Amino acid sequence: MVFCKKLQQELPSLSYQPFPGELGKKLVQEVSQPAWELWLNHQTKLINEYRLDPLDPKSRDFLESEMLAFLYHNKVENPPDFQEKIKDDKI
Repeated sequence: MVFCKKLQQELPSLSYQPFPGELGKKLVQEVSQPAWELWLNHQTKLINEYRLDPLDPKSRDFLESEMLAFLYHNKVENPPDFQEKIKDDKI
């Protein structure tokens, strides 16, 4: 269990260290599994909408910056022109 910086409550901790080094250790100590899953969903949206290549260093730097803003500063900005798909249960 960990007190999650993003969700501000005691929740299950990450089951693995998602980054090497100090950043990875910090994430394991301060971010919960539910918050990490929220980030992964947002990250997927960013990769798809901006057509990022996760192997490109500039894309990785951008995603790391967005990750820190998302997890620690509650800053969530969708890409311009992004529209959530609404599921219609009546179909």
